[in-house]
Formats: sequence, C-alpha cells, structure tokens
Amino acid sequence: MVRSAAELDRLESELAREAEGLGYVEALKRFAALWAYARELKPAMGDDWLDDLAPDLAVARAVNGLPPAS
Repeated sequence: MVRSAAELDRLESELAREAEGLGYVEALKRFAALWAYARELKPAMGDDWLDDLAPDLAVARAVNGLPPAS
C-alpha cells in the first residue's frame, strides 16, 4: 500500500522506467493487468463514474459562465 506522496512518486517513476520501449500490445497487456488488479482491490471502482465527474463538471460550468447545475 502506498502511504505517502513520495512513495507514489517513486512507484510511478519505477513503472514509467519499466514501460519505456514497450510496444503497443505489451503496454496494453500491462494496462489490462493493472486494471484487473485495481478492480480486485476495489471491485466497485468505476461504478460511480458520474459522481466522480461532478467536481470537474462544476468547475467547467463556472469557467464557461454557466449557472450551477440544479
């Protein structure tokens, strides 16, 4: 489990170094494996995708001069 931002940065750097030079198929396989693992950790991940977008949509509405969603 990643417990700090420094650990996350280290992990992301390590994964990026490992991924250098991967072809499309290999990268796709890696992505699929990571996605499957993430779903094992949190099976409901992605179910509430619209709720996850709510803050982004609120900012977009404000930036574009639209009234808040009701």
